[in-house]
Amino acid sequence: MIELLGIEEKTYTLNLGPQHPSTHGVLRVLLEMDGEFITKAEPVIGYGHRGHEHMAENRNYMQFLPNLGRVDYLHALAYNHAYCMAVEKLLGLTVPERAEFIRVMTNELNRITSHLLWFGAYLMDLGAFTPFLYCFDDREQILDLLDRITGSRLTYCYYRFGGVPTDIDDDFVAGCRAFVKRLRGRWRDYDNLVTKNVIFINRARGVGLITRDQCVKYGITGPNLRGSGIPYDIRKSEPYSAYPLFDFEIPTGSRGDIYDRYLVRLAEMEQSLRIIEQACDKLPGGPIMAEKVPKRVKPAAGEVYQAVETARGEFGIYIVSQGDVNPYRIKLRTPSFANMSLFPELAVDTLVADLVAILGSIDVVIPEIDR
Repeated sequence: MIELLGIEEKTYTLNLGPQHPSTHGVLRVLLEMDGEFITKAEPVIGYGHRGHEHMAENRNYMQFLPNLGRVDYLHALAYNHAYCMAVEKLLGLTVPERAEFIRVMTNELNRITSHLLWFGAYLMDLGAFTPFLYCFDDREQILDLLDRITGSRLTYCYYRFGGVPTDIDDDFVAGCRAFVKRLRGRWRDYDNLVTKNVIFINRARGVGLITRDQCVKYGITGPNLRGSGIPYDIRKSEPYSAYPLFDFEIPTGSRGDIYDRYLVRLAEMEQSLRIIEQACDKLPGGPIMAEKVPKRVKPAAGEVYQAVETARGEFGIYIVSQGDVNPYRIKLRTPSFANMSLFPELAVDTLVADLVAILGSIDVVIPEIDR
């Protein structure tokens, strides 16, 4: 409480969460308010911490694989992919081309499911219910496809060191082609419901601006970075797997506001459809597992780093091996942790309603932060 010229000025604190729909997980944001404006926002993390990195030191390489699907449960296959590629580097394994194509196809399908969930849930945060129904209707089609070959609908653990355990068939390819056609037919609906919606435009345009300097300062990656006009995507900047074989673009924004981040994610889904369509056309024959994959994974001493592009940005995994069946150290670089670091700066001088819109536009997954 400050008394200035006989006028009392009061600030107060307000808890957003930890159980709040807009946090999309167990996140608490401690807000310091001056009237209806925020003067300080402090994210309080750790409510769902499970110690994945420490668990890695107490499990062998194969036993730790299911953990990766629980770090970012919305794009679990990208985490599977990074870990498998890192271990394959340590073992010196070459993955067959067909397996690489299957990995790319399933990865991009999983990327679309993540963006669709963000799209529907975010619009619900802002008070629009109908887009949620459309998005989850489309998302269910992908889940049915992935369920056929992985046996899961969310926390996938499909890839293996050296390739994939089960092959895809003609029905899966036909299902992918049908989904590509279906989702492309939805763009007009999404544009009419959301993109051209004057209420959404007023809530999103000019709000939550992220500058290029802030992106560099905080290590922002993914759609949040590209929404600010920086065309950085690991699939292009540091090509991996079969991505160099496909033609696709990197959507970017110009202003760096909520609306740009929305448009980037919408455009990214179309680029994923392009990749899936090309993969269906070019899908090679051959084996789906590398030759001479050891049944007991015990890589030689060494260290390796592998980065991939997830739905939220750059995920990197660093592994140190001392020649044992268990990794000596695994360090995870998750995009949500870096992206969330910028949030307190974005929150200052905004209203609580805008804070909810900004938080949702960053698209954080809390288990990535509380890992």
